[in-house]
Amino acid sequence: MACKTTPSIRRKILLDTLSLPTAPFAEHHAVEFLEEFCARRTGLTVSSDTEGNMLVRVRRGTRRVARPVCLTAHLDHPGFVAQSMASKGRVRAAWRGGVPKEYFVGSGVRFYLDGGWVRGRVRSIKTKRLNDQDRVETALIDVPRAIPRGTLAMWDFGDPVIRGSRVYARACDDLAGVAAMLCAIDELSRGRASCDGYFLFTRAEEVGFIGAMAACRLKTVPSKCYIVAMETSSELPHARMGEGPILRVGDRATTFTSEVTAHCHAIARDLEKADSSFRYQRKLMDGGTCESSAYCTLGYDATGLCVALGNYHNVNAKRGKLGPEYIDLDDFDNVVKWFVELARAPRPYTGKDELLREKLRDLTKTYQPLLRASRKKPC
Repeated sequence: MACKTTPSIRRKILLDTLSLPTAPFAEHHAVEFLEEFCARRTGLTVSSDTEGNMLVRVRRGTRRVARPVCLTAHLDHPGFVAQSMASKGRVRAAWRGGVPKEYFVGSGVRFYLDGGWVRGRVRSIKTKRLNDQDRVETALIDVPRAIPRGTLAMWDFGDPVIRGSRVYARACDDLAGVAAMLCAIDELSRGRASCDGYFLFTRAEEVGFIGAMAACRLKTVPSKCYIVAMETSSELPHARMGEGPILRVGDRATTFTSEVTAHCHAIARDLEKADSSFRYQRKLMDGGTCESSAYCTLGYDATGLCVALGNYHNVNAKRGKLGPEYIDLDDFDNVVKWFVELARAPRPYTGKDELLREKLRDLTKTYQPLLRASRKKPC
């Protein structure tokens, strides 16, 4: 099926999304961007829950899907939020997210203020013992002007840039996932094919899936849905960048709903047969824990997709300093294709692994007579 969203449109959506300033509990710029994006497109139903998570539904045609997909991504990235001016030229800011403490002092940050950036540099940090680790709680940051309370800050890297087959940005985790979902929404809204898909944008993932857990508690996601959570996950030796988006069978904490994983796998195999440029991987991504574990634990059928990420949480461990995150553009394009097909539901999700059941039936049909006949003597 021909793609309605051109490569140039996908790149614009990606770069615009990666340019957004965001941090846990300070996702308002991203939310405003999503609202404006959806308002310019037809066939969408947009709502928000009481905790600020956004839900977009794309529904076209008369075909009804009993169990539609809900794709999810989170709007935040590890960052700072200003608390108060400790003194002239020095602001105290809360830190939210997972970055080792040794990367802070001396590193540059940028506060998003009045539509632009105000640069600063971390002077000192305060840590707190949590789960047997010293985690950064607050930082004193030298700044050239007063910073109002509530102003968010990110590490001091420029706007996203494409170099060869990769895009580099202040934050790919998880704004690249958000961008992939927006590209899928754009494609579905432009097309005429029947579809029924939900797209959930959550808040405050980086401090422990707070938005996702709220969405489950509030029933923001309809109970009939199965969930596919999108992430940008640290590249692993067995899951390489450029080899396709990754179907996650689990993370560090849990394995996901096997029937949903099998369903996504079946969709990917169909795509691979129809599109020679489509590549994918199926891996255990146990470098960390993602929202899929929360959804499974709280009662939903769920699995995960991701693209391999470089400089996870801006940490360049090889060079011992912070750096921009980056992903492969082909991986990004292919995960968008995957999202679109999940919403179009050429194979409806039934809650069962139909392909495995079919294989087991065939094996039984072939070998059951031999099993019975060989009870007393070899056959």
